[in-house]
Amino acid sequence: MAALLERIARANRPGFETMAPADARVAYTAAAEVLEPPRAPLPRVEDITLPGAGGVALPARLYAPSAQVLPVLLYLHGGGFTIGNLETHDSLCRQLALRSGAAVIALDYRLAPEHRFPTAVDDCWAALRALSDPAAGARLRLDTTRLAVGGDSAGGT
Repeated sequence: MAALLERIARANRPGFETMAPADARVAYTAAAEVLEPPRAPLPRVEDITLPGAGGVALPARLYAPSAQVLPVLLYLHGGGFTIGNLETHDSLCRQLALRSGAAVIALDYRLAPEHRFPTAVDDCWAALRALSDPAAGARLRLDTTRLAVGGDSAGGT
């Protein structure tokens, strides 16, 4: 716990609620680099796209601990639907894949205030539906018949 508190102190930032969204995103990304453990090496890390609401192509990242056909966790990052991205949760997603033995797909859904609610939720739902299509499993070499959804904070709601 002392090490975590020391890393938080090193981040030395004001509260996100006091910042403009663009500034909060920069600060959150910088804090994630300080607070996150080193990124675990994995044999398969790929930047992909998944369809969001209205068919918009959204950035996503696939993490797999092996070349086998694996079950999948669709991971939705936290950040109050206003901050967070693939980079802020990269280390966490690598650890989830490594420790679970499952593939993890992190989705970079669209954020407020540029995209009004419920855009982020609709993006997540569209990506989940796309992943549940057997063709997606074949294309990504994943067992999408064994598909879970998880996340932290806003991404877990």
